Amino acid sequence: MVIIRANASCAALGIGLSSVPYPYGCSAHCQSDSTATVIPSNTILPTPQPTTAAMASSATTHGLPPSVLNADPGTFTKGGTPLSAADYSASASVPSGAQKFPRLSLPVPMMRLEYDAVVIGSGYGGGVAASRAARAGKSVCVLELGRERWPGEYPVSAVDAFGELHVSGNAAANNAPIKDLNAGDPTALYHLVLGEGQNAFVANGLGGTSLLNANIFLETDERTMALEECWPQELRRKAALEKYYDRARSMLQPTPYPEDQPELMKLELLKKQAVKMGLADKFYRPPQTTFFRDGLNSTGVEMKASTLSGQDCTGVNDGSKSSVLMNYLPDAWNWGAEIFCECEVRHIKKDPSGKGYIVFFAWYGNKRNRAEFEDLFHNELMWVRAKELCFLAAGTLGTTEILLRSKRLGLHMSARVGQGMSGNGDILAFGYNTDDVANAVGRQTPPKDDMARPVGPTITGVIDMRDTKDVLDGFVLEEGAVPQVLGRFLQTMLEITPGKVYPTEKGGKYDRLRKFFARTETRIMGPYYPGCSVNRTQIYLIMSHDDNQSTLTLEGDKAYLKFNGVGRSSHVKQLNEFLAKATHAVGGVLVNSPFFAFLGQEEITVHPIGGANISSTGLGEDGVTNHMGEVFTGAGPEVHDGLVCVDGSIIPCALGVNPFATITALAERSLDCLAAKYGMAIDLETKNGKLDLVNGKPRVRWPLTEEMKEAQESILAAAGESGVRFAEVMDGHLYVGDEIDDFEVAENAAKGNGSTARFYLSVDTYSTKNLVTRTDHASMATGTFTCSALSKEPFMILRGEVQFFSPDTKTPDTKNLTYKFDMTGTDGRVLHFDGYKVVNSGIAFSPSRTWRATTTLYVTITNPDGSQVARGILHISKRNFLAEMKGFGPLGDVGLWKNLAGVKAFLSFFSLQTAAFYFSPFRRLQYPAAAGTATISSIPKVQPTKVVTVTAVDGVQSTVHCWRPLQSNPKLPPILFVPGAAVDHQIFALPTIETNAVEYFLGKGYTLYAVTHRVGKTEVAKRGYTIYDARLDIKAAMEYVRADSQQSKLYCIAHCAGSVALSMGLLDGAIPAGWLRGVTASQVFFNPKFATINSLKASSPVPMPVVYKKLSGGDWFDCTSPADSALVQRVTDQLLRFYPVGGTAEHPEGCDSTTCHRSELVFGRLWTHDKLNKETHDSLANFLGGISMNCLEKLMHAGNTGNVYDNEGVSLMNESNLARLKGVPIMFIHGMNNAVFDPESTERSYDVLRDAFDDDLENYQRLTIPEYGHLDCWMGKNAYKDVYPFVLNHIGDVTKTADRENPLSASTAHGRN
Repeated sequence: MVIIRANASCAALGIGLSSVPYPYGCSAHCQSDSTATVIPSNTILPTPQPTTAAMASSATTHGLPPSVLNADPGTFTKGGTPLSAADYSASASVPSGAQKFPRLSLPVPMMRLEYDAVVIGSGYGGGVAASRAARAGKSVCVLELGRERWPGEYPVSAVDAFGELHVSGNAAANNAPIKDLNAGDPTALYHLVLGEGQNAFVANGLGGTSLLNANIFLETDERTMALEECWPQELRRKAALEKYYDRARSMLQPTPYPEDQPELMKLELLKKQAVKMGLADKFYRPPQTTFFRDGLNSTGVEMKASTLSGQDCTGVNDGSKSSVLMNYLPDAWNWGAEIFCECEVRHIKKDPSGKGYIVFFAWYGNKRNRAEFEDLFHNELMWVRAKELCFLAAGTLGTTEILLRSKRLGLHMSARVGQGMSGNGDILAFGYNTDDVANAVGRQTPPKDDMARPVGPTITGVIDMRDTKDVLDGFVLEEGAVPQVLGRFLQTMLEITPGKVYPTEKGGKYDRLRKFFARTETRIMGPYYPGCSVNRTQIYLIMSHDDNQSTLTLEGDKAYLKFNGVGRSSHVKQLNEFLAKATHAVGGVLVNSPFFAFLGQEEITVHPIGGANISSTGLGEDGVTNHMGEVFTGAGPEVHDGLVCVDGSIIPCALGVNPFATITALAERSLDCLAAKYGMAIDLETKNGKLDLVNGKPRVRWPLTEEMKEAQESILAAAGESGVRFAEVMDGHLYVGDEIDDFEVAENAAKGNGSTARFYLSVDTYSTKNLVTRTDHASMATGTFTCSALSKEPFMILRGEVQFFSPDTKTPDTKNLTYKFDMTGTDGRVLHFDGYKVVNSGIAFSPSRTWRATTTLYVTITNPDGSQVARGILHISKRNFLAEMKGFGPLGDVGLWKNLAGVKAFLSFFSLQTAAFYFSPFRRLQYPAAAGTATISSIPKVQPTKVVTVTAVDGVQSTVHCWRPLQSNPKLPPILFVPGAAVDHQIFALPTIETNAVEYFLGKGYTLYAVTHRVGKTEVAKRGYTIYDARLDIKAAMEYVRADSQQSKLYCIAHCAGSVALSMGLLDGAIPAGWLRGVTASQVFFNPKFATINSLKASSPVPMPVVYKKLSGGDWFDCTSPADSALVQRVTDQLLRFYPVGGTAEHPEGCDSTTCHRSELVFGRLWTHDKLNKETHDSLANFLGGISMNCLEKLMHAGNTGNVYDNEGVSLMNESNLARLKGVPIMFIHGMNNAVFDPESTERSYDVLRDAFDDDLENYQRLTIPEYGHLDCWMGKNAYKDVYPFVLNHIGDVTKTADRENPLSASTAHGRN
């Protein structure tokens, strides 16, 4: 095993690493035996045996394979070799499913929050850094701006190619004010950067510019590397990079164009030109990273023989190009690196811990509406932490821009960042319409008869003029090819380009006539016609030396490029003269690059370098990085440990040759030195074997967290399915603190102190089918959350859940759009975000309420232990909603029609779910389950200790349920619960809520009793008894309680009709007041006053009991009605859809329960719906009975007059009767939203008692419960928090109990089952 090892003191101060005989050029000072090989502690798969096939660098080469020569062009993958997914699999028999191409990159939602090393960019330097760091056992994250594309996916047509063009920079004329231009997709493959003095053309994509370069592997000559004013001592030494060129060569496997391959006309023409100029010895075939036979490359990736298409500059689709995508990156992937595309790194800052870096990036996952969210896109950034190493490899322009922005945002570095840049002396020119055929226009799918005269790779020959007296006068001239996309435009571009240089000796008449016909043939027959003018055009590429005076600066937040001394110097004039001589030697016309004319007389470079230049002195005052690429902290030698540039940005001068070999070698050396400095061990010996890039797994896999496993399963489950993606921005106000529970109160408080909050999410539904059909399948949310009151940096959101229209188990007839995710701050703080939107029947027929429901998010933020951190409300503005809709679209590449079907399915699902509530009165009614039963909660509930029957003085029997605590407290009075009409003890012992009243008070040590009287939910009620009669049952129950508990006094909690019956018994003396320790009168007492709807019914000219008799067909009205009931009942149920059930204009209520509708018809709305949970509402038929018309008639008379009467209609309210209540402590409670009895009911009784007994005022209390209605004060899901404690305190007051809140442990609630 080849191991690089060292102690922490790398020779970084002028010691020549390559001049001493230690491995990989590290000095003796770097050697240490104290460190061990670092191997990841994660899963390692067995290493496959290396293949015995010869490598591409072998001297043996072969002609085009028969599969290419004999294939029908129609079978080509976009014109190249017929590739399939199996070509990248371990064996062709491995099924590839729907995946056509490999995918090394992961979806961004699968990103971790931190890695040992983060690599920004994926070109040559980034590939080296990722591969070597991964082989050193480091967890590695690669962030790439562009997309992942494999051979077969590169554009061919002009339409496709222009769709992949991004143009940015300064569109103004030289020396004019900057005119910013930014057109096209920033993740597009081709990026044209407009600068002042020169323009640059670079690539975006996994593999960087290696995807589009011409593959020429030439080392920088030693004289250039020895320039003292440019290079540091460590790199000026002879052969300083030799070992690293060798290492790069072993990975990239360059080879000259083989002699036994088909003859290339442009190559032969360049050779002819060299001979005619007396430079035959300067001509040769340079090494290039192109494969000319099928086989595995150095990394174990299957390569294909070149089809010689000449398409290198737009992407070779035949699988022959040894780009970084084919070697370093698959190697990094195999050793555990995790790669993420469409991530634009914006800046870097030191980690708050002082070690490592935070890398901030914008994710183009949903770029369809990036323009609409432009103000957020580059400001509220996602981030990832580099714990040890951060490599900048975003390309010269990208890395320099990141450094400039980081410097502006506080990262200290050299003042020279952005200076000393170069275009590498690049010149593009054309030898138009020569005497010889060049055949230099690329062609993806040449006819079979053209196979004998292929274009070849873009560059195959060079005239090397670097041995000039002055090294800065040296250059190389290479022939080239233009891609197919430009072929049809080339002649027009060349002919209208000014500044042509014609031969001084004009040819004869025949020659002039031939050239005329050649031009005409191009116009008529196209650029591929043999012998036409374009077919006879030689393409030149020169790399030379310029003056390194160019700069990149930030104006506002945009990067602008300015080249100085380019295109106007005497050196360029000499190069143009050389080009003219070469062109005229073969009878052609020299034409400057059309871009030179069309782009304001400016050259274009494909090799921008510099901006983070290596310092020649080792000091920050002379450069941005040291010889290892580490970034200086200022003008001195100090560096940011672990912050390293490894791309063309560090090259301090033009190289006079294609730079990628040198960039790769420098990166290899940098990783070598870093390994020495930090004691890393890089395994360079273990071979990969053949890699299966489609179905295989990497040999090193870092463990996934549980949430990552779930996200991965969700993504995998969507394979082959269509999905949708949209961006969502919600902003509002969150109050930081735990003292406010109400969302609206918290929002208003946050507005007062300016505590704003916002999230910016990409919501990904990987499978619309799964989302619609599986209730457990959520969409995935990725993005950021900002709240300055919580953190000055954005919180990172990964793998969040967004559920659409999930049933709200806490509230009936309600569905929620829920947002649940953990979010992590740059300081490591983890918070949980829990938000929900509420959609219910309250939106019926109201566009405004529908808008509010679907755009209002109620948010609670908690710590990991569940304690509240903040609460408030977020909203979607109309502007953001429109932007969200604009960016809404398909996710996945499963074909146009399948994508459209996925979008349609999602929109249909969302629309139908919303419409179900918008048109809720027309929904299918919910009838009680068969036989009046429903599914009841399986949560264990306290069972009565016993159930007894008591008999009233008139012989009517009632039931009493009894509960005893585990430990009785004789100081506490027994409690008797008295329910209202049509209900029984279950309203106090409800099985469907978390804590019912029985459990609550039993848990406080009280012995409990509940009577079901004759007008409750009992068969006896059908006999027509009245509420006045029920007072006798209450008396009988009290007699039993006094005897059973052996206490003379009890406390009574009476609700609704039960409370009215109790008041009647007290008033007429049937119930002795001396038996009572105290009373809670719920909703009404002896002054019943109906709420608005009930009052209207009671005063109707047609008595409502008559109407109810007609509807019920008798003297009994049942609150339940099965689906197979009589026709009149079913018609009644349908009509009750539209019954005004209460609520407010702002918050109307409605549902589809027939039991709810029928009970509200006869009694009024019995609850505020959102105070019940769904299970309670679904089970109403188990808790509600009916009422006799005789009882209802008497009740309506009392509610209409506000008085209580005996069965003969005689009022019970008189002075003598009222005197019987003296000394009985009574607390009145009333739900503020009660739609049965108006709050004035208890207010009047409270006032009557206080007026009558003004010397005993402390005996009377009244409490109104906000947002509660009638029965929900006892059946509500949160009544144990909102109502019961007030009753408990009143009991404590009247019994003088010292410990009011917790006489005994709540655990006693489950004592007797």
